[in-house]
Amino acid sequence: MADTLNLPAFDIQLRAAPDGTPQLYDALRRRWLVVTPEEWVRQHFVHYLIERLGYPASRIANEVGLKLNGTQRRCDTLIYTDSLRPLAVIEYKRPSVQITAKVFDQIARYNSVLGARYLIVSNGIAHYCCRFTGEGYEYLRGIPAWRELL
Repeated sequence: MADTLNLPAFDIQLRAAPDGTPQLYDALRRRWLVVTPEEWVRQHFVHYLIERLGYPASRIANEVGLKLNGTQRRCDTLIYTDSLRPLAVIEYKRPSVQITAKVFDQIARYNSVLGARYLIVSNGIAHYCCRFTGEGYEYLRGIPAWRELL
């Protein structure tokens, strides 16, 4: 799976559950999870944010719950400011899923509740980031380093 991603490899912890299901360790949630294509992308992307772009692990949360139109939803990853306000919302898709306007519509709906300044979408191969300007979203050339977000 790792060789298909456009993200740096890292020393991911893997094991087999008692039933033989492959699992990986999520250091942020401090638990073992089933290896799915989307989770594989999430773990690599979060590692990339921390190790290459300088994001503090203490400001990143995976699978954050939110209420949208009376329905419980979960955003894949949320990045917080130092004052613990949402700064960036990240949505992951499996590598075989194309990143389309529909994916950005989904994350924009989540952001209508969260109010983050940045939206990031990745399928592990292509990565997109846009910034809310107050009048709309402006697409950026890449994923900003932590110091550029603040």
